[in-house]
Amino acid sequence: MHRRTFLKTAAATAMLAGSTFPGFSLAAAASGDPLLDPWTGDHGGFPPFDKITGAALKPALTKGMELARADIAGIADNAEAPSFANTLVALEHSGASYDRVGRIYNIYTSVLNDKEMQALDAEMSPILAAFDDEITQNEKLFARIKAVYDGRESAGLTPEQLRLVETVYRNYVRYGAALGATEKARLKDLNQQLATLYTKFGQNVLADEENDALILESEADLEGLSDSLKAAAKASAEARSQAGKWLIANTRSSMEPFLTFSTRRDLREKGWRMWVGRGDKGGATDNKTVISDILVLRSERAKLLGFPTHAHWATDNNMAKTPDAALDLMMKVWTPAAARARVEIADMQAIADAEKAGFAIEAWDYRFYAEKVRKAKYDIDENEVKPYLQLDKIREGMFWACGELYGLKFTKLEGIPVYHADVTVYEVSRDGKRVGLWYFDPYARGGKRSGAWMNSYRTQERVTEEVTPIVSNNSNFVPGAAGAPVLMSWDDASTMFHEFGHALHGLNSNVTYPTLAGTAVKRDFVEFPSQINEHWLPTPEVLNKFATHAETGQPMPAELLAKINAAKNSNQGFVTVEYLSSAIYDMKIHLAATAETKIDPDAFEKSCMDELGMPKEIVMRHRPTQFGHTFSGDGYSAGYYVYLWADALTADAFGVFEEKGAYDKATAKSFLDNILSVGNSIPPDEAFRRFRGRDVDTQALMRDRGFA
Repeated sequence: MHRRTFLKTAAATAMLAGSTFPGFSLAAAASGDPLLDPWTGDHGGFPPFDKITGAALKPALTKGMELARADIAGIADNAEAPSFANTLVALEHSGASYDRVGRIYNIYTSVLNDKEMQALDAEMSPILAAFDDEITQNEKLFARIKAVYDGRESAGLTPEQLRLVETVYRNYVRYGAALGATEKARLKDLNQQLATLYTKFGQNVLADEENDALILESEADLEGLSDSLKAAAKASAEARSQAGKWLIANTRSSMEPFLTFSTRRDLREKGWRMWVGRGDKGGATDNKTVISDILVLRSERAKLLGFPTHAHWATDNNMAKTPDAALDLMMKVWTPAAARARVEIADMQAIADAEKAGFAIEAWDYRFYAEKVRKAKYDIDENEVKPYLQLDKIREGMFWACGELYGLKFTKLEGIPVYHADVTVYEVSRDGKRVGLWYFDPYARGGKRSGAWMNSYRTQERVTEEVTPIVSNNSNFVPGAAGAPVLMSWDDASTMFHEFGHALHGLNSNVTYPTLAGTAVKRDFVEFPSQINEHWLPTPEVLNKFATHAETGQPMPAELLAKINAAKNSNQGFVTVEYLSSAIYDMKIHLAATAETKIDPDAFEKSCMDELGMPKEIVMRHRPTQFGHTFSGDGYSAGYYVYLWADALTADAFGVFEEKGAYDKATAKSFLDNILSVGNSIPPDEAFRRFRGRDVDTQALMRDRGFA
């Protein structure tokens, strides 16, 4: 059975979300409850959002668990000898109703997370965690899984069936199925406590993002901001009953542009402190104690499961295998990245001194002066690029690129129910045949967590019938004046391509069993398809067609594209150090944590940064108290390094496209056949070798970042 939390499944279908509900095709007879019943309608069926209310989620989850228990009992109590069909395949079919309501619950708590939903999430998180453990700790069920696993070599299984048996068995063992009764009881208690803390952590960050904002009172406060940024700030203020003012929300999509362009150093500092202080202000939303408690519980759980630390438990199921392997790659990159950052800082200070600024560069100055350096060195600034990057046009560019590469066509659908008016739905097809559905939710709003991510509403499979996937991409762009195009930075456009790469991974899945489908791969491999998809944004083919000026409609000039390419590694020291410091902290604090001693996350941050020699002008991309990747769930805990690991794969793999041509049909088909479509049906290192013809060359990463 697939279950709700990432903790209990190998799937990574909800990027950055930490919880997921992989899907099934079969279900019990219709109950009349739209949250539980199979999704029907055209286009392969779809979630009936028009028939769903948040108030109905709790009873539906409760009923879904009852139905899932019955499914599991049917498998565990089967009098027949355990076999692949009556145990593993039956497990793939179990819990379909629970899966459906779980996916809707996951959507609501991510994008419609009002006070009522937050209360429900706080109530249900430990209950759902206990249900996960109830299934994992079912002794009769695990005995059947183990029997099939022990006899797998002589059972005449196909390679994919063998992979399914090994994956399911390993997952059950990793989550305590082989423990004794006393240990299982303690594990269940630990997981319930952690589920509660994860929910509290995320809700605290959301509260600080929604309750705090930088209010700009006058035109003088807008100095340096572009017209589009002013319009967005004005619209945000009006939406929060601050008419006549301008509001910079306490989210990355709003604060980073302000820090880049505002000439008001006092306001930059105020906004920066607000942004990096989320979850670290004392009071009801402070996350320091939450983090300390999470670390203690994770440490005890790891020991219970047979690992010295949570970091060892997390990496054991990834390509890295060990914390040392992950740290080795990170430190290999850290040294040249930190050296590059110090050069960048010196360049900034030189400009500040030439302007007689009269101060040393601080963290709230970095983005502002980095933009000045880029202008001086490459004659380019973000405000010159931004008018060419319209949200709708970039979306069209993503569609066009994946059409050229993988033969996909996106057709907008009308009349499909959605959970919010911002959402649009597209049918995805290839050669006239439906591949799946893609939902797009681009805008920030109250109750929606910050950042950008991909989610899976339904997983591809064909155990007994063909089931096509449904995926979404979710962002937090700030719309400006009504009818005006939404303009974005180059980084935002890259992020759109990145998250769309996750969507393509889910949509192109072509396996039999849902446990192995789509993005259900090792976490340090799942970022590979998304990161490689970023490489098609800067191609002339995309920019010439879709990077058109918002006012003139003219394509981006060739000389501007040349400047963008020339400035590719501008500020790379900052970008790498900002990210790596978070990833190294994440790994080291989980290596240091014990069940006996509580760690102060802020104090550990200081000691870790001192040990690294962190430039004082840079702060971790995610400071501990807002580090949702690692403290709002287990998905990326002791695993934030995975972006660098996947980037090593990406830098080397894209070399094939560079050799053959970015849109070479044969190369794209090889990537589709060997990477995008296989899910976890083959080991990731083997999948990479099939595409690249050899193991990864990590020097490609150093060359790509300009550190070679």
